[in-house]
Amino acid sequence: MTLNVLLATATATAERYRPAIARALQDIGVDASLRPDHAPETVDYVVYTPDSDLVDFAPFKRAKAVLSLWAGVEKIVSNPTLTIPLARMVDDGLREGMVEYVTGHVLRHHLGMDAHIVNPAHRWKKRIPPLARDRHVAILGLGELGAACAQTLVGLNFRVSGWSRRKKSLEGIACHHGPNGLHGALAGADIIVLLLPATPETENTMNTQTLGQLQPGAFVINPGRGTLIDDDALIAALDGGQIAHATLDAFREEPLPPDHPFWLHPKVTITPHVASDTRPDSAARVIAQNIRRGETGEELLHLVDRGAGY
Repeated sequence: MTLNVLLATATATAERYRPAIARALQDIGVDASLRPDHAPETVDYVVYTPDSDLVDFAPFKRAKAVLSLWAGVEKIVSNPTLTIPLARMVDDGLREGMVEYVTGHVLRHHLGMDAHIVNPAHRWKKRIPPLARDRHVAILGLGELGAACAQTLVGLNFRVSGWSRRKKSLEGIACHHGPNGLHGALAGADIIVLLLPATPETENTMNTQTLGQLQPGAFVINPGRGTLIDDDALIAALDGGQIAHATLDAFREEPLPPDHPFWLHPKVTITPHVASDTRPDSAARVIAQNIRRGETGEELLHLVDRGAGY
C-alpha cells in the first residue's frame, strides 16, 4: 500500500528537502507519495517545519505521527489540536554543524583572535592566552547537541561543566542538574554556551543574577534560542564589563530588527541563525526511518516529551 506523506513546509523548504526524502524512502523500500497537497483525511504521516502555515491538525484523522524536520518544536509542541506522536529532528549533520560552530567560537574567544583579525591601528601587542586546561566552559543544555559539544571541548582539554533539567552523567564533564544545580555549572565560568530548548522554564535563564555568577570578563555564546537571554540584562553586563563579548546566533525576533541595539554594540557578534541546520540527505534518512518504524510498530525515534516541551 502506498503511504501518503504530507510535506507541510514552506515552498522553498519543500524544494530543498523533497528529493532527499523521496530518495531515502525509496532506499529503504517504503512506498510513499510525498506531496504538499494531500487531503488531510488521506494523510498517514506529516513531515513538518515551523515555516509551514499548518496550524490545525484535527482534520488529520488517519495520521500516525508528525515528524519535524527541525530540532526546535516550540511552535507546535503545545498545539491543542496535535494529539498524535510528535518526533523532533536529531541527525548527524545537525550535531556536527553545531559542534563545529561552538568549537570555533569557543576557540576564537579563548585565543583572543578578534584582537588580531580586527586591528586597524596595527598595534603589536602580545596577548598570550591561558591553556585550554585553565579555561572553564559551561554548557547549559546537555541533550544531543550540548553533550556532543561538551565532549568535543573536553577532548581539547577545556574544563567543562554542564547543566540540564534531568540528571546526566558524561565522562570528563562536571554535570549539574535541576534548579539547584545551575549555580554550580555557572560559578566562575570563563565561557558559557547556551543550548537549552525554548520553554517557559528556560526563558531568561541568563539574567542579571546568573550573568553575575560567571567569571568577570566572561564570554557568552548563544546558538540555542533567543529567549534564553534577557537582552537588557546582557547589554548591561556588556556595558559594565561583566561580559567581555557575546556571540549570538538566535534571537527573540528573527530576522533581528535593524534598530535592535545588538547590531551596533561593539561587544556583540551577530550570526544569522546559522550555527547549525539540518542537511537534506541526513535529515531525510531520519524521516524515512521513522516512517518505516511507524509501519512496523517500532517506537519512533526522538519522540518529544510534550510535558517538558522538547
